[in-house]
Amino acid sequence: MSWTTSSREAQAQWRPPGLGSIMPGSRAASIYRSVLEAVVEHRLPPGAKLSEEQLGAVFGVSRTIVRSALQALAHDHIVTLARNRGAFVSAPTVADAHDLFFGRKLVEAAIAREAARRIEPDDIVDLKAILDQEAAAMRLNDRPSAIRLSGAFHIAVAAVCGEGVLTVFLRSLISRSSLVIALYGRGVASVCGHDDHVEFLRALEAHDGEKAATVMVKHLDHIFGDLDLARDSGATVDVAGVLRERLAAEAVS
Repeated sequence: MSWTTSSREAQAQWRPPGLGSIMPGSRAASIYRSVLEAVVEHRLPPGAKLSEEQLGAVFGVSRTIVRSALQALAHDHIVTLARNRGAFVSAPTVADAHDLFFGRKLVEAAIAREAARRIEPDDIVDLKAILDQEAAAMRLNDRPSAIRLSGAFHIAVAAVCGEGVLTVFLRSLISRSSLVIALYGRGVASVCGHDDHVEFLRALEAHDGEKAATVMVKHLDHIFGDLDLARDSGATVDVAGVLRERLAAEAVS
């Protein structure tokens, strides 16, 4: 296996997926966050139409700003942009979900073996810090943060090995599978089992590559088994009402 960058350099370069090219704290970022959290909370179902005019009215911004937010959401596979039809909450199929998790098992088992060989004490400290944040998010029932931190953990494991082809490929797989988890996950288990992460990290710390690979495959099967892939898409929903409720809740929190 060929890795092109040191673990320290890769972890310094790594950033969690999200927001595309828009600036954190901007009005476009606020739209991005509100739509993402409504999807994760199952308030906006797969296939729901996101009208530029409607979003502009809800957030009091121009269509240009709305368009920037939608493009960032599309970049992260949360929204699908259809020419002459507009933007819709993405609706991954059952086949998509099978393919994504099959791909992740192949890639992450290989990464686990290599990471177990290369991992250093500083890497363990970094990974434990992510798991502490993940545990805190799960205690608060903060699914959006838990899903994001779960993806961060998996990518940070890959970063131990550098920015090789498998690591770059994994970024895309995690971005897309995070949407599947957000849309179809039935409970805390589908967010990404924290106990599995802890067991996996113990195997890495022991430099036991085969154990780490086995735990990772079991972990991904666990997540996939918790998905409710029969959930209806394209359900009628008051998109403006859902997003206004989110803004009102944020204003009082």
